[in-house]
Amino acid sequence: MTDQTHNEEALVRRAPKYGAFIVVGALVAALVTLIATAQFPVDPNVGFGASFGYFCLFTVPAGVVLGSLVALALDRSSRKRAKSVTVERETTELAE
Repeated sequence: MTDQTHNEEALVRRAPKYGAFIVVGALVAALVTLIATAQFPVDPNVGFGASFGYFCLFTVPAGVVLGSLVALALDRSSRKRAKSVTVERETTELAE
């Protein structure tokens, strides 16, 4: 068995989890839609659930886009604060 060790430079930064921002954006948009729909009288021919669902078709994708934009902005700012560190890389090969 042979070991090889050498040093390399690596960037360390905190990156946002895009999926979490997308889900939170969608949930916030749905909650805002629920509150806004509840503030106005319901059309008895349509009903509350159908009105809420219809408005969610527009607001949830907008919330997803806004959540993605926030994640991209945080990702960009984290790249500016990235730090360069020296890491030690070790490779081990098994002898046959």
